[in-house]
Amino acid sequence: MRANPAAKALLKTTLLASAALLVSVQLGCAKEPRGIPLGGVLTPSGQTITPTVAPGAQFGTLNPGLAAFPTYTAGQAVTTTVSPDGKTLLILTSGYNLVEDASANVIPSASNEYVFVYDISNGTPVQKQVLQVPDTFMGIAFAPDGQHFYVSGGVTDNVHTFALSNGVWSEQGTPIALGHLALAKPPLNLGGNGLEVKPQAAGLAVTQDGSKLVVANFYNDSLSVIDLASSAVTEVPLRPGIINPAQDGVAGGEYPYWVAIKGSSTAYVSSERDREIDVVSLSGTPTVTARIKTTGNPNRMVLNAAGTLLYVSCDNEADVQVISTASNKVVDTIHTTAPSNFVGLPAYYHGTEPNSLTLSPDGTRLYVTNGGTNSVAVIALNTPRPEVIGLLPTGYFPNSVSVSADGKMLYIVNGKSNPGPNPCNFKIAADAKGSCTPTQLSNDYILQLSKAGFLSMPVPGAAEMDRLTHIVAQNNNFGFHESDRDRSMMEFLHHHIKHVIYIVRENRTYDQILGDVGEGNSDPALAEFGKTITPNVHAVARKFVDLDNFYDTGEVSGNGWPWSTSARESDFGAKALPVNYAGRGLSYDWEGNNRNVVVAEPTLAARMAENPLYPNDPNLLPGQNNVAAPDGPKGQFQQGYIWDNALRAGLTIRNYGFFIDLDRYGLPTSKGGIPLLTDPYASKTQVSFSTNPVLAKYTDPYFRGFDNALPDYFREAEWAREFQGYVKNGKLPSVEFVRFMHDHTGSFSTAIDGVNTPALQIADNDYAVGKLIQTVAHSPYAKNTLIFVIEDDAQDGPDHVDAHRSEAFIVGPYVKHHAVVDARYTTVNMIRTIEDVMGMAPMTLNDAYERPMAHVFSRKDKNWTFNATEPAPLTATTLPMTSQAMREPLWHDMHNAAWWSAKTKGYDWKVEDKIPALAYDHILWEGMMPGKPYPGRNGLDYSHKADQADTGVKQNTQG
Repeated sequence: MRANPAAKALLKTTLLASAALLVSVQLGCAKEPRGIPLGGVLTPSGQTITPTVAPGAQFGTLNPGLAAFPTYTAGQAVTTTVSPDGKTLLILTSGYNLVEDASANVIPSASNEYVFVYDISNGTPVQKQVLQVPDTFMGIAFAPDGQHFYVSGGVTDNVHTFALSNGVWSEQGTPIALGHLALAKPPLNLGGNGLEVKPQAAGLAVTQDGSKLVVANFYNDSLSVIDLASSAVTEVPLRPGIINPAQDGVAGGEYPYWVAIKGSSTAYVSSERDREIDVVSLSGTPTVTARIKTTGNPNRMVLNAAGTLLYVSCDNEADVQVISTASNKVVDTIHTTAPSNFVGLPAYYHGTEPNSLTLSPDGTRLYVTNGGTNSVAVIALNTPRPEVIGLLPTGYFPNSVSVSADGKMLYIVNGKSNPGPNPCNFKIAADAKGSCTPTQLSNDYILQLSKAGFLSMPVPGAAEMDRLTHIVAQNNNFGFHESDRDRSMMEFLHHHIKHVIYIVRENRTYDQILGDVGEGNSDPALAEFGKTITPNVHAVARKFVDLDNFYDTGEVSGNGWPWSTSARESDFGAKALPVNYAGRGLSYDWEGNNRNVVVAEPTLAARMAENPLYPNDPNLLPGQNNVAAPDGPKGQFQQGYIWDNALRAGLTIRNYGFFIDLDRYGLPTSKGGIPLLTDPYASKTQVSFSTNPVLAKYTDPYFRGFDNALPDYFREAEWAREFQGYVKNGKLPSVEFVRFMHDHTGSFSTAIDGVNTPALQIADNDYAVGKLIQTVAHSPYAKNTLIFVIEDDAQDGPDHVDAHRSEAFIVGPYVKHHAVVDARYTTVNMIRTIEDVMGMAPMTLNDAYERPMAHVFSRKDKNWTFNATEPAPLTATTLPMTSQAMREPLWHDMHNAAWWSAKTKGYDWKVEDKIPALAYDHILWEGMMPGKPYPGRNGLDYSHKADQADTGVKQNTQG
């Protein structure tokens, strides 16, 4: 069995300052969530982080030394690079890194990205400078003279030049403009290739002679070649149809991410979307001369010293591909998950996510960061074939690795950290009871709490590397075998359950909804939407199982949906998400669309038919390549979602609202908008267009996708219409996917039927969930159907335990009654449980090696029922309720729609998470909890029952 879920480890943060480095990352200001073992920190995916177990390892945060915020540390460290003389290390951040004032307004002077400058001449890193850049995206590179370096400006579409003078680095001149913003033609064309997207300068490299700088234009599908003597910029298109009109509509060269240059004449560019390396001649007029296909999505590259081999890290397929620069062909492929002779070698490798690489000075070792397994793979190159010989543990989601000039030290940065229960920064003090009291600022939005880490460590010898490899395997649960009890229970369920309904909701923490449930580890002081507003989920928690130690793996919708549908997030997503959420460019690419284009539609004609606003451009992301889509466990191209898994298992599926194109919601019908109908089936008006090519034919066209203007009441009614048909014909699909999204809240001025405040919308969502459960409970399918309910993330509210802790439910036959289960579970455990129940194979490393939620079930609890309760707030709406019975006390909303609309003026509610999240969290608190100060997360354990350490289950004898 895994670590005791009832353990109550007090993991205190210790900051040990030295001239070289802070050797401990701040993890939380009080207690870590129950279930975290001593000696490591559990991530919200169930993995363990142990970055300091290697002898001599030092691990710390990155403090930019902001005068007004001296304890602030940066997030999302993404790239490291070492100077030509081996004496200087640069670390670049690209991510969220916003600091907000007490009113949740961004403070521009404290909300930049950073270049951290370290002296590594003696091996141990010593911080010398911190340079600020308004926006960045991955790219940083030294000039060959070592006296200059360059930083890509991301959404600002430029390049910054830094020069060394008297031992001090400073920016030289004005940034070099790349020219794409000047070509924008709003509203659809904002300068990038796509719909309403801006440019994004990404990876860059300098020619060996120092004369040219080559920049990958991530959102323009081109290169910018800069003459460094004159700053003249030459645009080099990478798309086949732009280069040669005869190839209109041919995919290629899109999402160019990284650049490596052989000598001064040939550039290699990784095209993440199209899974190819584009070879560009820099002699004369720069031209694409070859395209080399890769197995996975290529991200970073490094050339050997002779320039004869190009090593490419590829996400999705967990590979490093080795390319001969003489033939421009792949000559070898190296899986980076673990050594091939490792006992307990994982049968699954998707989710490894190799994302950067560097060579040792002697060329005999290749070091590769595996973002998904929190490790560095050490690959021997002086063997008959390249092979992984060891794994080194790192911080949470490593992004870049560099090696010292003598080959003895490694420098590794990671992009994430556990947010913990409280930020413990910005002058927040802990009182004697462990409570965290804000005295100036909160800045506790989950992406603000996710911090970067910097690990330096000596290269270990063979024996030590073997020990570290086993630690990495243990951290990732490789070789995990479920207990006999768990296996027996899941086999029992597989034989008795024939249907699963999987409901995904939006953004709420456990305490925010269930803080007043009166059991489990709940804090009533944080219950913004308590039992009066959400009586149905409260009843579910008390009548069945209260999962008070459940964690949504994703931080926000942008990775919450990938985790909830594929048990992983891509490296592309991990890099792009915090940049996008900070308003630093990019688009929401994680539910099927790329750059707001429905790439599920394979042809220009199909796209224009689906969306009348779509431009007549055959070279705008042609084909169905999707930069963010996961592959299946055996390499099935872009078929790594749970519905793909169900179909592979021979199951039937139906989709209600997952992965739907939202572009035309909210537009007038005269401009191609999809009308807001409460019963679109009556008029046979299609209101849902799938953004996933597999899901399209299984999607209910009358179930509206994400749209805050429509109450979930009507979504549930459409689901129920089809369900009653299945009752009659006996053909209920094996797995149904249902999106009830109104607990996201928003669109207060346009929401219909008076469901136009947060309390009313969350009550509406609660009622939809309750009605669906009631409908199943009173149907012939009650005896063999399980209902799983999850939030995609927990970003929009406070929780006294952890920013990832959320509400989750399982309802149906064999689910325990009146129990509190405090075993530590996550999104991945729920995915694993659905797979085991329905006989699906795992999709990734994550779900393969996480335990199922067996503690939720009991063979004796076969019979069940449920009756939904109409939430009192809905009596203030014009929804066609079945009963308007008098309730005590009568419901009075604290603020009307006009108040909420005024408070959120200018917010974009069209899609998930395009609003200023922390500001909205504060507005919610102000509106729902008047007169109470905005809380800090204190990490205290408020369990209402004694733990039962042997099972992680506590019985609730109250009904």
